[in-house]
Amino acid sequence: MSRTVTVGLDDSPDSRAAAEWAAREALLRGLPLKIVHVQEPTPRYVARTPLLDLESYRRWARRLTHESADGLRLRHPGLEVTTEQLTGTVADVLCEAAGFAELLVLGSRNLGGLGGFLVGSVSLGVVARAERPVVLVRARERAADEHRADPAGAPSAVTPYRPVVLGLDIEDPDDTLLEFAFDAAARRKAALRAVHAWPEPPRPFYRFPGDAELHDTLERGQVSLLGKVLRPWRQKFPDVEVIEASRCGSAAQVLVNESRDASLVVVGRRIRTGFLGAHIGHVTHSALHHITAPVAVVAHG
Repeated sequence: MSRTVTVGLDDSPDSRAAAEWAAREALLRGLPLKIVHVQEPTPRYVARTPLLDLESYRRWARRLTHESADGLRLRHPGLEVTTEQLTGTVADVLCEAAGFAELLVLGSRNLGGLGGFLVGSVSLGVVARAERPVVLVRARERAADEHRADPAGAPSAVTPYRPVVLGLDIEDPDDTLLEFAFDAAARRKAALRAVHAWPEPPRPFYRFPGDAELHDTLERGQVSLLGKVLRPWRQKFPDVEVIEASRCGSAAQVLVNESRDASLVVVGRRIRTGFLGAHIGHVTHSALHHITAPVAVVAHG
């Protein structure tokens, strides 16, 4: 079975932005796009609206996906688009759909719900459980946001891409995460900014003579370790410009700061088994809530 870029669609602005992003990504990867709409057995807003019966809801859902597919084909010539109507609990069905996809794309808010937090509980639930990459896209995301401004300073979708930013733990680097980030940068002909944070030494560290020199030694050691992790990937992707960013400070805050001009941010999620269940690390959680660019969460062992 050939893989697809799959997008979960409802009528929210976030999911429509996600569909547009997914269409662009499918063209970059040379893959078909699949639009998936999940119909809950008893959709929440149908149950609260006696004038709207379940069959009317199903007709609306079919029209939503077909009209979205037609629009994407018009705006992205050459893109193959298919649609699928599925029934079940939204997060469960989307996790299953992700298993057959190259990557799954979602709006950052709840799919099928109203309101919610900055990142909806459904989207967070899928990110925490899916074992394929999941990309979350915000409502106001536009193609021009991924590109540098033109010479006059105006937004443009034809100028070079902004950097792809990778949040990296050099103590436990994962090939799946590195491969995804380098490949994304290569497809965009963009630079890859590899971001690594290391904790600031405790305050008593600074009370003694020679502490500044020791701090510089620690910093040089961290920079050297980052370069060592990236070296084989530079060789594998020689056309990708790599920007190494080793910073002292909170890993979550450093990543947010280094992602202000990103076209895409790539972070990892360790697949956990056992009684702890699904889990999103605090750095990934912070990225999803505070970074405005699309965020790709790559599950790894």
